Amino acid sequence: MTLIADTGPLVALFDRGDAYHDWAKRGLGRVSQALVTSESVVSEVLFLLAGMGRSRAGFLGFWAEGGLRVNFEAGRDTASLIGLLSKYADIPMSLADASIVSLSELNPDAKVWTLDADFKIYRRFARRVIPLFDWPR
Repeated sequence: MTLIADTGPLVALFDRGDAYHDWAKRGLGRVSQALVTSESVVSEVLFLLAGMGRSRAGFLGFWAEGGLRVNFEAGRDTASLIGLLSKYADIPMSLADASIVSLSELNPDAKVWTLDADFKIYRRFARRVIPLFDWPR
């Protein structure tokens, strides 16, 4: 199974003080292949882990060792992203969220690993529910 990682679980995984840290560790333990994400998510994770030297270093090591693959480039799918950002402007949708929805369209058998309740609202392929992995709430 391909697992598309959003910002929340990645931050929780590397920030031991995060309320979802144990949940994220258990979730990662159930996955046998690298997580997939976008550069927008990586940017958010690095921002949220700024000032947490060990957590940030752990995340960078995880990425460097192949635990995380960045498989989405915003420049390739600009029209799709702008369409999603416009459609969900009332929420409002972030670029990272739009990239995760787009990744789920590019990987239709994948599940999305997120803590963001907006993924219960977002739809892929216009009307299809996005399958979530191990929803904690």
